[in-house]
Amino acid sequence: MARAVILMMDSFGVGEASDAAKFGDQGSNTLGNIVKNTEIKLPHLARLGLEKIAEYAHGQLAHSLGYDGPIEAAYGFADELSHGKDTPSGHWEMAGLPVCYDWGFFKNLTHSFPQDLLNKFIQEAELPGVLGNCHASGTEILKTLGDEHIKTGKPIVYTSADSVFQIAAHEQYFGLERLYQICKIARKLVDPYQIGRVIARPFIGESGSYQRTSHRHDYATPPHEKTLLNYLIDNHHQVIAIGKIADIYAHSGISQEIFGEDNHDLFDKTIEAFQSAPDKSLVFTNFVDFDSKYGHRRDIAGYAKALMDFDQRLPELEKLLGPEDLLLITADHGCDPSFHGTDHTRERVPIILKGLNIKSGYLGHSKSFADMGQTLATHFGIAKLKYGKSLI
Repeated sequence: MARAVILMMDSFGVGEASDAAKFGDQGSNTLGNIVKNTEIKLPHLARLGLEKIAEYAHGQLAHSLGYDGPIEAAYGFADELSHGKDTPSGHWEMAGLPVCYDWGFFKNLTHSFPQDLLNKFIQEAELPGVLGNCHASGTEILKTLGDEHIKTGKPIVYTSADSVFQIAAHEQYFGLERLYQICKIARKLVDPYQIGRVIARPFIGESGSYQRTSHRHDYATPPHEKTLLNYLIDNHHQVIAIGKIADIYAHSGISQEIFGEDNHDLFDKTIEAFQSAPDKSLVFTNFVDFDSKYGHRRDIAGYAKALMDFDQRLPELEKLLGPEDLLLITADHGCDPSFHGTDHTRERVPIILKGLNIKSGYLGHSKSFADMGQTLATHFGIAKLKYGKSLI
């Protein structure tokens, strides 16, 4: 019976989307600008069609990725139909559910959150107050307010161009479980504002050397309708969520949740899960480091190194593909590390399909990420989804 594995390369865009101008993201190109600024080689992704994807999506890359043989997968790219360029929108849409409404945002750069919201949060969470209340980089705000947070016991609250309410607190001095507790309180309070996620941002260390940890937790609003994941569960399939996948789908349509420390560990967990996954299983992994450690921090060299590390591990997974198995490699949005600001970029995403029953060649330009969800529905033999067209 059919199985599938999705490698979601969080933020790995392949060139500005058709509507990038609406978002101020003209010229963004995560892959293209990394290639332009480094000597990166990605021979396995190139073997699966990445260079061709880049060429069709945005134009020829600045240099070869290190492979010149025949393409061994089906490949294409997709524009996003959803209104935003955030993580939930990209993930939900590729599971067959575009977000065709606007998320709420906290747009003020300072004094970002309504005072009434903060008052309720402080009261219900029994806090001495909060720090921050602004748009900020998650690493920079720790440098600015980390010491005061430890001294006062006040958590740091901040936001960005995404639909998020983020809360940073020290694991030792504030407590990890206490942080999770107040995030759950905040989740309920931001619902009237149509906010996509409350994000726990725990950190460790002492003054001058604070570091965020892998114990991040996303409290997402549930998808507004069923996604591919729900339909798979309804049809007695298994959905094994690795990394922050379960959080993104608000734990809806998930059979098993597995967490990892970093991209390398997430790849280990993916291989372990896929090796033991029964028939009719979907293994779905989000590789968050591309986005959180390198894209948002505008670390071009770090992003390139992470891509090369990921690329070198692909053959390990390919060897595990059975006669009816399907591998999908894609992304949820862009986060061009060479671009201005620190936010996501509205970009096209790659689609790579690999399997013994998949004919190699160009799939074309998908007008919605939902084509991937429809493709997986076809692969698993379940009913057609509401959005998207199958690519197989």
